[in-house]
Amino acid sequence: MSIIISGIQQMGVGVKNVHEAWKWYRQNFGFDVPIFEEAAEAKLMLPYTGGQPQSRHAILAFNLKGGGGFEVWQYKSKDPQPPAFEVQLGDLGIFITKIKMPDARTAFDFLKNRGTNFLTQIVTDPEGKEHFYVKDPYNNIFELALFDDWYNNENYPTGGVAGAVVGVSDIDKSIKFYSEILGYNTIVYDKTAKFDDFAGISGGENEFRRVLLRHSEPRKGHFSAVFKSSEIELVQVKGREPRKIYENRFWGELGFIHLCYDITGMKELGEKCQKLGHSFTVDSANSFDMGEAAGHFTYIEDPDGTLIEFVETHKIPVIKKIGWYINLRKRNPEKPLPRFITNALKLARKKD
Repeated sequence: MSIIISGIQQMGVGVKNVHEAWKWYRQNFGFDVPIFEEAAEAKLMLPYTGGQPQSRHAILAFNLKGGGGFEVWQYKSKDPQPPAFEVQLGDLGIFITKIKMPDARTAFDFLKNRGTNFLTQIVTDPEGKEHFYVKDPYNNIFELALFDDWYNNENYPTGGVAGAVVGVSDIDKSIKFYSEILGYNTIVYDKTAKFDDFAGISGGENEFRRVLLRHSEPRKGHFSAVFKSSEIELVQVKGREPRKIYENRFWGELGFIHLCYDITGMKELGEKCQKLGHSFTVDSANSFDMGEAAGHFTYIEDPDGTLIEFVETHKIPVIKKIGWYINLRKRNPEKPLPRFITNALKLARKKD
């Protein structure tokens, strides 16, 4: 079997109150379709949880306009901690999550009317595209970025997750990693400067080398029609020594905890990652069960230790009330699921 990356499945977000946070993401970003909700022990993440299983409550939810989802994640066995220092742009790890939008003014005005905390006005990136940055009530930063590929015409001003801004220490090593393993093989821009559109972001006044990566080939796979395209922006700060965002903290504590990709061909992917020097650090080995969904998950680290998760999905609920579940192992892994199946997920929509 060949390796297929369907796209970004979800961004993991560590919060103090999973239901409160999910409500905010529903009402502001449209993540109102839950795939699973489960309270259990994270037994397999011992390398990143102090060698001990940790209890947690997680909700995976999507915006079916198009894009990846959020895995909203709350510790139950401990009080999740923020960084012990003020995190700045260029610190190592996932600093910003990119959210899709079709029109900057419409999205800006919608969020403004909701009282969102804006870090910038509508500004222009080095590609010449309009975008802007906001902060949620939990101190997480989001970039609203223009995209033109959508799953459907949901009447919502934003879509799902479209990528991330990742702080790195050696940008050339990181370009190689994100290109060879995740398929982001096109450099859209590679610039070194002080950037006006970073003004307003903590640490944004510094000089950076800034590289935007995209994938040249359309994604394939079961959920590729929903996830659509994505991008990774790498930033390397000049003139100061960056710190790791998750320095002296567990996976799952407050902030962006991992970036997850939906894939098929886990065995082949494991061999490829090992050959490239990024072996799996966590491997569920067989099918994990989240109660309402099941699959095989693994983790690797980028050159600075940022966690990338892979999930080979085996089962998802479509309409739980009537017991409609889809076994993906019986389907052609290169073909997107029929639209009537993915559209049926709307029936689980959480309404406020």
